[in-house]
Amino acid sequence: MKKRVYLVDDELLALEELKVLLLPYEDLEIVGFSDRVEQAILDCNSLKPDLIFLDINMPGKDGFEFLQSLEEVKEVIFVTAYDQYAIKAFEVNALDYLLKPLNPKRLTEAIQRFGSKFQAVENQVEERLSADKKIFIKDGEKCHFVPISKIYLLESVGNYVRVFYENQQPLLHKSLTYLEQKLPEDLFFRANRQFMFNLDFISQIEPYFNSTLLIVMKSGHKIDLSQRQSAKFREITGV
Repeated sequence: MKKRVYLVDDELLALEELKVLLLPYEDLEIVGFSDRVEQAILDCNSLKPDLIFLDINMPGKDGFEFLQSLEEVKEVIFVTAYDQYAIKAFEVNALDYLLKPLNPKRLTEAIQRFGSKFQAVENQVEERLSADKKIFIKDGEKCHFVPISKIYLLESVGNYVRVFYENQQPLLHKSLTYLEQKLPEDLFFRANRQFMFNLDFISQIEPYFNSTLLIVMKSGHKIDLSQRQSAKFREITGV
């Protein structure tokens, strides 16, 4: 199966160069590219690529602000002429950080790393768990055996997910995307990059800005949905 790739750079020449450099990698499919950040945001929220090659210094929004505007990010490889952002790049869990002009050997290493991680995720994803099952969470010295039906909120925290159930908030060493593929889809709704919630624990649904929705949980948590996710939520729930 081909991995879907999107390219973002405010320099058209850089985009063209990257497209040429990626040609030998037959398992990668470039599904889109843009030199305009706002267009790239719309495209990525629609296409949900497996991998984004992303410049950092761009007009309007930099690469980090771009990522914050996305509903979901799977993997990112930064491609930039500046090395001072490397630490920050890895703080947002970037897969790699490549300096311009691109070194073909480093590009190969980054793509191989992506391929290995992609395959590992594919191998992990099995059939969904049902609501009557339990998941085991070891958080430090504490162990939790958590009924799925009692989980009311999941929050992405770096390489972990904070699992909210009853009065507990243990950290699980998995990604939110992985849990989205494992938990019952008729019970859990992916709100955005940060949150997924249990439909049974909604207290209120309020209209928000520009036809979006604000979800108020019984716990008091308030989660705003993007226009796209608001439309999807309405379609699923009939709200």
